[in-house]
Amino acid sequence: MLAFGLAPAALAQNQPRPFPANALRGALVVVQPPVIQLDGKSAQLSPGARIRGTNNMLLMSGSLLNQELLVNYTVEPNGLVHDVWILTEAEAAEKRKRAGE
Repeated sequence: MLAFGLAPAALAQNQPRPFPANALRGALVVVQPPVIQLDGKSAQLSPGARIRGTNNMLLMSGSLLNQELLVNYTVEPNGLVHDVWILTEAEAAEKRKRAGE
């Protein structure tokens, strides 16, 4: 009975995640939340920023200190980074526009 309850969760992990069309690709380093670096340039997370791991679960920015992670991300109109997705190997292989391109 328990196996039936876990099956949908296991299948969901293999589903491709739909990224917004305006999502950009970059190398993220959390310096000291909310301060981050994207491709070596200083940036800042928005107050309601969401960081999703490769399993699509939310992560706290403080748990990612000083790790360089390949991500897709969106930026609010005021320039703050709002949504971040840490990429799987398969997602990283897909081409995506970087900031400034």
